[in-house]
Amino acid sequence: MTRTRYSAENKVSILREHLEKNISIADICDKYRIHPNQLYRWRKELFENAVAIFTTTRGRNKKATATNELEHKIKQRNEVIAELLQENLKLKKFSGEI
Repeated sequence: MTRTRYSAENKVSILREHLEKNISIADICDKYRIHPNQLYRWRKELFENAVAIFTTTRGRNKKATATNELEHKIKQRNEVIAELLQENLKLKKFSGEI
């Protein structure tokens, strides 16, 4: 018996059919030739990862917001370093070190 690989879209479609139409696990498994443990695993993953959908800040994921803040701080730091390097070069030129 060959193993069928289901895409993420297929898995969602199968789970939706089970959950929205109240089709039993046994009937869904027979229809798609899936072992019941596999369907339970997909359902568990769906609910465990669903929290991320509802964890938002103004429509943006908190992780993305934190990443943007870090990128902004790095940009500011780089600008400060560039200014200090320019001032250092000017001082060296003025003092005749270069």
